This record gives sequence, C-alpha cells and structure tokens, in this order.
Amino acid sequence: MASVNFSVEGHVARVELNRPESLNAINGEMDAALHGAWLEINQNPEIRVAVLSGNGERAFCAGGDISAVDPAPQPVSLGGGLTGIGGELLTLRKPLIAAVHGFVLGGGFELALCADIIIAADTAVFGMPEVAIGVMGGPGVMHRAIRQLPHRVALSMILTGERLLAGDARHYGLVNEAVPYAELGAATERWLEKLLAVSPLAAQAAKEAVLSRQGHPLDVALATRYPAIESYATSEDHREGRRAFGEKRRPAWRGQ
Repeated sequence: MASVNFSVEGHVARVELNRPESLNAINGEMDAALHGAWLEINQNPEIRVAVLSGNGERAFCAGGDISAVDPAPQPVSLGGGLTGIGGELLTLRKPLIAAVHGFVLGGGFELALCADIIIAADTAVFGMPEVAIGVMGGPGVMHRAIRQLPHRVALSMILTGERLLAGDARHYGLVNEAVPYAELGAATERWLEKLLAVSPLAAQAAKEAVLSRQGHPLDVALATRYPAIESYATSEDHREGRRAFGEKRRPAWRGQ
C-alpha cells in the first residue's frame, strides 16, 4: 500500500497521506513520496492547485513516526521538504489547500501550517505535544505557530502541549473555514473553485512575492522587484484578463 496517494484531475493535484493505521504519521517512505509529489506539482504546468488531506477518520497526520527506525538520514526535510525541518526547504509554487480532520499534531500540524488555505473539520484537534511527551525534534512547528497564532495562545500550546479545537482555530484565524466533518469535502471543493477561477500565473506570482518578503520590513518589500509579476505583464493570461474584462465575460485562462 502506497504511503501517499497522488493523483491529478484536470488542473488539480490531490495528495493524500495514506497510513491510517499509524494515524498518517510521517516516516521515511512517506517523506520520499511527498517529495516526489511536490516536485511534480511544481514542474507540471497543467497543475494549478494542490489539495493535501489524510486518509482515515481519526487523523490528518499525528506527526513524525517516532517508532520508525530509518537506516540512514533522509535526503529531504520533514513532509517531503515542505517544512524545512531537518533538511532543505522546498517551496511549493502553486496554491496549496490543506483539508484537515482529527489529530493534527506535531509534524502534521507543521505540514498543515505550510498550506496557503486550511479547511478544518469540526473533529480537528491541533497540537504540539513535544514537551508533554518529552520528544523534541526540529522546532519548525513552534516557529510557524508563533507567527500564525496570537503570541500567548501559541506559547501556551508550545509550553504545555495544550491542544486547539477547530472552532478556536477559526476564531484565531489559523484556518480559513471550520465545517462539520461530513462537509469537509464539499468545503474543499468550494475553495478549489475559487482558486481555479483566477489566473494561475498571477496567483503563483503573487504567492512568490508575498512569501519571499514576508519577514522583511515593509519598505524593503515595496522596493523589491518581482520578476514573476513583471513577466506576467507580457503573458497571454494578462491579455486574456483585459479582454474578458472589456467583453464582460469570464476569462479562459491558459496558464501562459
């Protein structure tokens, strides 16, 4: 059984963590499979949006598999390179939706935080159990949590292992939407429609610009030149957007 189910339907790539018997905990095999999936998503021009989810009812991902004994260091960082923990950081250029449910813990929480849009089922429970169980790995999830949650909310989770429920995660702006578990798939499809309705090149250029200067002062971000945005001005999608606006119709994006 593959540790990751990967498929491409039209312009959408679907990446499903597939170790439900282990609460989708990340081991070396899953890391390698995720790495291959992220590379394909980046390199395949037909893919415009990616969705990350977990198989089984109990968990999106319970973190790194601490019971796994890998014979050698993994060549990629946790989550197939997406988190940057323990190896080189892989930046996903396309928009990524994480559809989460059940346990979203440790490295699984970290993986979800790497997404651009997070949709949470009402069963989702977010947590960083490292200090509570006395197993401290890379601190990436802590650095991301302190940047994406209110300071004391994040610290209470980091220092005590306290968990965050889906409704509270929505209240604090950690997730975009919290829905009943039965509606998670439908909510994810609604967000997919929103992302597929925009110019893929414009979305990718905007994501690159925002994330590349996220940690810089505003004056630096404003003064920076962004090649992807500049090149978009001569793209077919840019011309199509202007034509569609003038003709009062929906654009037909080509990703060119």
